[in-house]
Amino acid sequence: MRAVVFHGPGDLRQEELPVPTPARGEVVLRIEAALTCGTDVKTLRRGHPVMIPRVPTVFGHEFAGTVSAVGAGVRGVHEGDRAVAANSAPCGACPLCLAGRPNLCEDLLFVNGAYGEFIALPPRLVSANLVRIGAATPAARAAFAEPLACALGGIERARLEDGQTVVIFGHGPLGCLLAMAAASRKARVILVGKAGWRLDRVRALGIGECVDATATPDVVAALRSATGGRGADVSVDATGRPEVWQQAVAAVGRGGSVLFFGGCAPGTSISLDTRRTHYEELTLLGAFHHTPALIRRAVESLETNGAFDPRGLLTHRMDLAGVREALELMANGKAMKVLIEP
Repeated sequence: MRAVVFHGPGDLRQEELPVPTPARGEVVLRIEAALTCGTDVKTLRRGHPVMIPRVPTVFGHEFAGTVSAVGAGVRGVHEGDRAVAANSAPCGACPLCLAGRPNLCEDLLFVNGAYGEFIALPPRLVSANLVRIGAATPAARAAFAEPLACALGGIERARLEDGQTVVIFGHGPLGCLLAMAAASRKARVILVGKAGWRLDRVRALGIGECVDATATPDVVAALRSATGGRGADVSVDATGRPEVWQQAVAAVGRGGSVLFFGGCAPGTSISLDTRRTHYEELTLLGAFHHTPALIRRAVESLETNGAFDPRGLLTHRMDLAGVREALELMANGKAMKVLIEP
């Protein structure tokens, strides 16, 4: 089979590999659709010891397809089933799993291999995070389950309520999925981005009000003005930039919540106004990854809820030979999501 293999930072190779044969408990999926992700861009640049602990490995982690082979002992999954798989599986036995926080599992098993024609899914993932999809559900739509699950989890963690105002810094794909998740809770959504084709595209999607950060010398003041001087009930960083983390804190109102969704570079720190944080009772929250329950909720939302239509986030369509180009387009701000069809 053809596959795009990560050998280390900057080293991505197209290779011919054997089609995997499922071991006991495993399922082999023929990949119909894979999606590029900002995490792939960062990983290609500097590696990722958590998500990719060993190299070489087939790259990519957002995908959907059809079951082509089933290993011994697998129940409830059959050859020909259409399915989406998450990119990880918790152990289910560590203290954090038992406490209901499997996204923080002490032995979280990560799975990569979206940029190939087939992928062998390990037993733990098959039992925890392989979800069947309907025959009429496009694979390209189902492949959004993983990032949407992360967005749903973030909005849930921020405890966003009906009628509240949420400001989302970042108009990339995850910023848009966060906006969709917030809008589904009947919140007022304000997306902050920079002028250009991507902000124009997001504005055309109609998932929220859009604020051009480059059109004002003080974006926080502009946001407070847009919220009657109060500030947002919830503010979200979806950029992973420390200066924007600080803007997110500055833009939230008294008693509000700040969700740090975008991961900054290792070793990054920000300054915090401790007096305001204390006396205004700000809630500062990190958000990481997803859970099996969120993956299932994301699949259900994509299949049944018209509010979650990610098609507008797909800007390009390529085959495996275009993976490096696709990631370069994303790195240079020339693409939102690229659909890879092996």
